Order: sequence, then structure tokens, then C-alpha cells
Amino acid sequence: MKIHDDALEQARGEMVEFLRVRYRIHDERVLSAMKNVSRHLFIPKPFRENSDAYGDHPCPIGFGQTISQPFIVAYMTQTLAVQAGDKVLEIGTGSGYQAAVLAELGARVYTIEIVPELAAHAKTVLAEQGIRNVEVRCGDGYAGWPEHAPFDIIIGTCAPEEVPPVLIEQLAEGGRMMLPVGGRVQRLQILRKRESRVVLEEDLPVRFVPMVRGGLE
Repeated sequence: MKIHDDALEQARGEMVEFLRVRYRIHDERVLSAMKNVSRHLFIPKPFRENSDAYGDHPCPIGFGQTISQPFIVAYMTQTLAVQAGDKVLEIGTGSGYQAAVLAELGARVYTIEIVPELAAHAKTVLAEQGIRNVEVRCGDGYAGWPEHAPFDIIIGTCAPEEVPPVLIEQLAEGGRMMLPVGGRVQRLQILRKRESRVVLEEDLPVRFVPMVRGGLE
């Protein structure tokens, strides 16, 4: 078992170096966070054995969902410049891995997942890993989380066809939001709120699962 653990730790270190060299991820805080978070543990057990958890690709987690490619996690986290103490809203908890990386950076994370089984999985793994600064809610991401708004950062890991207006409303003055937008063709969009105005910047072409309505509260 110790050999297995050592191999996983080595694979995690190699993933981080790949991100640094291949994709020029330069924020050492982000790289350190991703080295400290055990990505394989966030993949549900039925999918874990056949997954290359530290490869440069998404991995299935059930219900038609995936754990995002490490590059996308690193890139979005670095671009948003997450700082300790930031209040972050995540739309699309999935496995809980992105939330764990944000928490490792010292953010207070509020994350919403529409699939009850995945929300329960994320809660369990985050608790098992001793990550306390993440609150998971099963519900509709289109509603945001008004009880805890405004948020310094909003990050989306599923793609709406258009940016939901309620999320813009829940973004704090000076805050930034990043999410994939579109249908068959998607692109990351970065929105920054300055003096009650929203400045939008289009970024990388991407492919995420769609953001859907409904869910449980």
C-alpha cells in the first residue's frame, strides 16, 4: 500500500511539473495547491481503478459528468487570482476537486451541484480530507446562492448558453467571474465588475458539460 501511495504522490508531482512546463502555469500557489490535493480521491470508487487520475485529461465521475482536465483547473484558478479570504461561488461541484483546490488556496467556497449523488460524494470526500472551508449545496446553479452573496469570485464548471444575470447580480464590486459559455461551441468568458459596470473578455475555446436547470434545495 505504501508503494501505491508513493506512486500516486509521484504522479501528482509529475502532473504539476507538466502544468508548469507544457502550459506555463506560473502561479506557484496554484501549483502547490494542486500538488497538495489528492485528485484521485475525488474520483468516485467505481471509476477510480480505470482512470489515469493525474493524466492531462478529464475523467468520468458518473451521471454524464467529468472531473476537469488538470490544465483547465489550473488555468481558471490562476486567471481568477484566488487569494486567501476570498468568498467564492462555484457552479457545478462535480467531484469536489476544483472546490478543494480553491479551499487549499485559503478561499471560503460555496459550491452548488445539481446531481444529488455527486453533491453527496463531494461532501463526503471533502470531509474525509479535512477540508472545512467548503460548503456544498444540492440545487440549481441558475439561482446562485443569494444568502451568501456578494461573492469576490464566481467560477463555473458547466456551460450556460448565456451568462445568467443572477450571477452578475451576486458578483461583488471589484469581483471577477469566469465560466464557459455557449452550446456546441463554447468559450471561456471572464467578467469583471467595476463601478457597477461589467467588462467582458473572451478567452479560450473549451468543451464543458451543459449547465442545466432544476435540482434539489
